[in-house]
Amino acid sequence: MTIRIVVADDQALIRGGLVALFTAAPGIEVVGEAGDGAQAVAVAAETSPDMVLMDIRMPVLDGIGATRQILAGAIQPPPRIVVLTTFDVDEYVYAALGEGAAGFLLKDTPPERILSAVHTIMAGDVLITPRITQRLIENSSRHHRVSVVGQPQLESLTARELEVLRLVGMGLTNTQIAGRLVLSEATVKTHVKNVMRKLDLNSRAQAVVVAYETGLVVPGAAV
Repeated sequence: MTIRIVVADDQALIRGGLVALFTAAPGIEVVGEAGDGAQAVAVAAETSPDMVLMDIRMPVLDGIGATRQILAGAIQPPPRIVVLTTFDVDEYVYAALGEGAAGFLLKDTPPERILSAVHTIMAGDVLITPRITQRLIENSSRHHRVSVVGQPQLESLTARELEVLRLVGMGLTNTQIAGRLVLSEATVKTHVKNVMRKLDLNSRAQAVVVAYETGLVVPGAAV
């Protein structure tokens, strides 16, 4: 299956480089480009892509606002939004993931890892660069570390779903979770889907944030 992508970045050189990278890659088709957030929203509505690579700082409408509008107006299934930025600042991570972004990459990520990220995210896994993950965990430790006991938003989850959410929060893929819990990968996918539905989450990335904010995963915990 061909992955249809829109590239949104106000810097023409970076946008052009990404377009060239994806155009040369098998199984990927660039269906649109945008130089600002408002244009990204319009192009996404017109082309219904599988994925949008979204610069976080753009004129007219920033990447966070564009992500919000694209996901709110998208037909099902909505596109996966991968945020690209030169900044690994906590508030951008939380804002982007909070709006439903499926991944977060720095612009200095090597081309081969960007291509790998596209396939990883389309497979349903979260993708956040290690440097950003470390900042996310550190911020959670300072501001969001609470006991999982008595967290109302987790009360609807079964014990198995809580365990799956914990492992998702620790960065494990469905395959790794299946091996850890001695379950089939299809069963793990069902548990993940149930967790997302019960917690009203738009992406696996948001599940990672919930796992830290509720104390289900604590910084420094062994995988």
